[in-house]
Amino acid sequence: MILNGSQRGNSKNLALHLLKEENELVEVHEIRGFVSDDLFGAFQESYAISRATKCKQHLYSLSLNPPKDASPSIEEFEKAIHQAEKRLGLDNQPRIIVFHEKHGVDGKLRRHAHAVWCRIDIEKMRAVQLSFTNKKLREVSRELFVEHNWRMPDGLKDSKNRDPRNFTLAEWQQAKRAGKNAKELKAMFQDCWTLSDSKTALKNILFEQGFVLAQGKRGHVAVDYQGEVYPISRWTGKKAKEIRARLGELDGLPSVEKAQVIAAKIITNRLEVLKAQEQEAAQTKKDKGRVETHRFKKQQKHIEGNLRKDQERRQTQEESERLARIRTGVLGFMDRFTGRRKRTIEDNLEEATAMQGRDLFEIEVMENNHHHNLQQHFNKLEATQIQHLKIEQELDTDIAWLTSPEELHDDSKDRRQNEEERRKSNLRNNRSRDGPSLG
Repeated sequence: MILNGSQRGNSKNLALHLLKEENELVEVHEIRGFVSDDLFGAFQESYAISRATKCKQHLYSLSLNPPKDASPSIEEFEKAIHQAEKRLGLDNQPRIIVFHEKHGVDGKLRRHAHAVWCRIDIEKMRAVQLSFTNKKLREVSRELFVEHNWRMPDGLKDSKNRDPRNFTLAEWQQAKRAGKNAKELKAMFQDCWTLSDSKTALKNILFEQGFVLAQGKRGHVAVDYQGEVYPISRWTGKKAKEIRARLGELDGLPSVEKAQVIAAKIITNRLEVLKAQEQEAAQTKKDKGRVETHRFKKQQKHIEGNLRKDQERRQTQEESERLARIRTGVLGFMDRFTGRRKRTIEDNLEEATAMQGRDLFEIEVMENNHHHNLQQHFNKLEATQIQHLKIEQELDTDIAWLTSPEELHDDSKDRRQNEEERRKSNLRNNRSRDGPSLG
C-alpha cells in the first residue's frame, strides 16, 4: 500500500478532516496513550503538551492507501501501521487510528486508514526527531507490496527507473542546473548491465534511461541527449571481451552521430509537450485574468454605488438636521428680530460646504484605492504572463540547441562552457568520444 506522511500542527483542522462526512464510513478504531477517549480531546492533549516545548508541528499524520484491487484486513492495516511506526521511531508514542470507507470511481466501496501520532516524548519533553521520513515510508511501502504480492507501481520499484520522457518542467530545469554525477552514472550503467543478457535487452534498458546504444570507434557506446558518448566497457567496468561476448558485433546499431539525433529527439519531443502545456497554462491564466478583471471592476463599481447611496442617505439626514435648526412661528419671529436666524443659516451653509468637501474626499480616496488595487491586479497578471513567456523562450532555446546542426553546436561552445562553470561540472565541456571522466 502507498504510505504518505507529514508533520502537522493545527490539530483542529486535522480532526475535522479525519471526521469529515464525505466518507461512507468513519471509524475511530484506536486511541492509545491519551487520557481522552475522543479525537478532538486527544489532539487537544497533544497540543497542550507541545506548549511546554518549542515544537509547532506536534503531530505526525500518516495515510495508508492499498491498491485498487486489494482489500487488506484490519489486522493487515494495523501491521502496516506498526511497521511504519517502528521505522519512523515513533514506538510507544500516543497514537490514533481512523478508518475511512469510500466509494471509488467504479462504485466499489474501499477502505483506507489514517494513523496520527503525538510527537512529544513526555519523559524528555521534546519532539521525536523525524528524519528521511519519505525514504523510510517508501521502504515500508515496497516491503508491503512484496509481502502481499501486489503489483508494484513502476515509480515505487526504483525512482531512478522513471521514464525520462515523462520529466516535468521543474525537473528539466533542475537537471540543467545540476549536471550529472559520475558515481551515479556509473552505478546506473552497471545496473543496466546486470539487468540485461543481450544486446536488445541492454538497448531497451538504456533507452528507458534516456541513452541510445550505438557503435563507437572502439566498441559499444551509449549516447545521451547532450551528445555525450559513454563507452560501455569503461562505465560498466567490464572487459572488452566480455562486452563482445554478450552484445555481439556492432552491426545494426546506429552511429554515434545518428544516436545523438535519436537521443536528442527523445528529449525534444518531451520539451515540445512541455512548451505546449506552458502555452496552454498561460492562455488559461490569461482567460482567468480577464474574468477576474471583470469581477474586480464589477466589485469596485458595487463599492462605489454603495458609498454614493450611503452619502445620499447621510446628506438627506444632515439636511433635515440643518433645517430643524431654523425655528418657525413665534420663536422664528424672535430669531429674525435678534439675528439668530441669519447666524443659523450661515452656520448651516458653512457646515453643508464642509460636508460636501468630506463626501468628495471620500470618493477621491475610494477612486485612488480602486486605481491602486486595479494596477496591482494588472501588474500581477502581467508578471505571470512574462514568467510563462520566459519559460517558453527557455524551452525554445533548448529545443533549438538539441535540433541544431553540429556546426551550430560548435558556435555555441562558449555559451555551454559558461553554463557548465556555473554548475561546476565539465560533463558538457570538451565533448569527446571517450565520455566524461570519472574524477
